[in-house]
Amino acid sequence: MLNKILLADSGTGHSEEMLQYLLELPSLKNASVTILHVVSSQVTSEAMTEKWEEGGKIVAGAIQRMHLDPTQVSTILRQGDPKTTVCEVAAEIETDLIIMGSRGLKRLESILENSVSQYVFQLSTRPMLLVKDDIYVTRLKRIMVAVDQSKDAEYCLELALFLLKDIPSGQLLLVQVDPAMEKGEVLSGEQAEKSPILAAAVQKVKKQGVNYRGIVSGGKAGPALCQIAEENKADLLMLGSPERRPTIAQSLPDLDRLLGTSLSDYVRVYANCPVLLGRSVD
Repeated sequence: MLNKILLADSGTGHSEEMLQYLLELPSLKNASVTILHVVSSQVTSEAMTEKWEEGGKIVAGAIQRMHLDPTQVSTILRQGDPKTTVCEVAAEIETDLIIMGSRGLKRLESILENSVSQYVFQLSTRPMLLVKDDIYVTRLKRIMVAVDQSKDAEYCLELALFLLKDIPSGQLLLVQVDPAMEKGEVLSGEQAEKSPILAAAVQKVKKQGVNYRGIVSGGKAGPALCQIAEENKADLLMLGSPERRPTIAQSLPDLDRLLGTSLSDYVRVYANCPVLLGRSVD
């Protein structure tokens, strides 16, 4: 499912570590990797030359730090606006996943501080794995999937099963948030699996023979998902994040996301683990 991975590398944060741990998974041993660094335009030619040299060192350093075979990795050094360039390259190479660092900025901060990850999330139609600068990144053994009846949540479940296969110590956390339940109310085990939505996901997991745990929680989806991820020490939280705009409107602002009012944006900001925002790509 993940044959092509694009790392948008700024030279800071934990995105390189995240990619390194992903590539340790048996299911991704044949995945191709492209490392992209975007050089912003400069006022003088001297400054531009300096930025090009700095970008080249970042890309070369990334290959060394992750112990990658240079013959099996593609590198792209490109001038432009990082926000739009990442999206353009992702489309050009038809990547299956974009990995980016994120400062985890809230609401209007992401607009005022020109957050690259927030705008790529806004404009891209491809799955994204966001790694905040202030979190601890570790090997992927416990993956949490937010379960609902959407196509994108189903994609996340299939991807999680793909990642966890051939990992004997791996565990899949299947989490459904039921707004009809009271805040703080949590069901697990057989009680949780009585939920028709969760039961359907459990049947798929059982067929794959992956170790799992089902949880149904009450309350608001965003806070509940972040709390469950923290309490269960999830190494990765996967959440379906649909592309809601038609192609003709992809360059227009999506205020729900930009103002931080969507579920995926809340989780992106507040989760204490890497967040994969899944979008099924036709």
